[in-house]
Amino acid sequence: MNTGVGNRVARFRDQYWERGEPGRETPPVLVAALYKLWLAGLLLKLIGSSWDVAWHFKWLRDELAPPHMVNTVGTVIVVGLTLFHTYTGYGVDKTALRLMQWGTGLFLIALPIDLINHRINGLDITSWSGSHALLYLGTAIMLAGAIRGWIKLYPAGPWQVFGLAGLWFFFLENVWFPNQHQEYGVLEIASWDRGDPYAEPILLQFAADQIGRPVDRESIVQFSLPIPDWVYPVWGLVAAALVLVIARRTIGTRWAATAVAGGYVAYRLLIWPLLAGADFPLSAVPVFLLLTGLVVDAAHLGRVPTPVAALLGSAAVTGLGYGGIWIQQALDAGPPISYPSAAATFIVLAALWMAADRIKVGRTPRRSLVTA
Repeated sequence: MNTGVGNRVARFRDQYWERGEPGRETPPVLVAALYKLWLAGLLLKLIGSSWDVAWHFKWLRDELAPPHMVNTVGTVIVVGLTLFHTYTGYGVDKTALRLMQWGTGLFLIALPIDLINHRINGLDITSWSGSHALLYLGTAIMLAGAIRGWIKLYPAGPWQVFGLAGLWFFFLENVWFPNQHQEYGVLEIASWDRGDPYAEPILLQFAADQIGRPVDRESIVQFSLPIPDWVYPVWGLVAAALVLVIARRTIGTRWAATAVAGGYVAYRLLIWPLLAGADFPLSAVPVFLLLTGLVVDAAHLGRVPTPVAALLGSAAVTGLGYGGIWIQQALDAGPPISYPSAAATFIVLAALWMAADRIKVGRTPRRSLVTA
């Protein structure tokens, strides 16, 4: 190890590596360093998982694939931070620590379950499997802990709001992640139809064998879009809008929800040409999520009573969301959806929006994310 780096590690160990209870007084510089490491670890997990989706629409599963290695480095950072918080008590209160511990623990339990599932059942046929759901849930819980810790403890300054928005960006990406199966799937089918499939022949053959068919369009459709058409809009719009409602309340600044949604859309647009340049499959990008962010922010600008704002906001999210998907289908590409499911989307979102409005928010950063 480089002597300078080794000396810094030794000084850090001597200064902070001591047993303590959560909620202990933590130097602001240490809080900032710990939570910036959270952002770095989560960014690596994000890059690895984004690459992983495209990978599985091109090649057969491989536990040692590069996307898994990038994701693993991020996971190691997050697990290391959770262990540090647990042992020292620095940078967390009891609730934040419990969320980090439960989320990280569930994620680590889900990993071998997912490996066993694929050893038995083979290919990643869908992002909607039970083992994958455990991974998403574990990530969501650990992110909730990091968000609470940031809100409660992160020192005032330029990073206070921007970092919190970053954590909500990661949370939004996590809940939207399973929907990417349909977004990649619709373009996988299109690649087959034009005679140049994204997936390698070995993957197409494996997928066809799993459902007992030859490699034909029907087997490609079953591999690419195995989920009912109502799932994409109902899950996507309800989950995304709910995350953005809570993000808007915790960030506490004008147009915060639009910034979080816009950040996610911008990220998907950024990796699109990178994947294309590396000859990986492409996906439909959910640009319509910008409309959801705008609706959530607009609902918080007026003086309309909360229940009314939730009802009007849910109606707007539903109408603009389904309309936005329809426009994307017409102009470019979008997953097939069931339009009658809009009724369920509105009802479920309105109920959850009203429930979210009853959640008490802790300390809210005062610095504006967007000044307009």
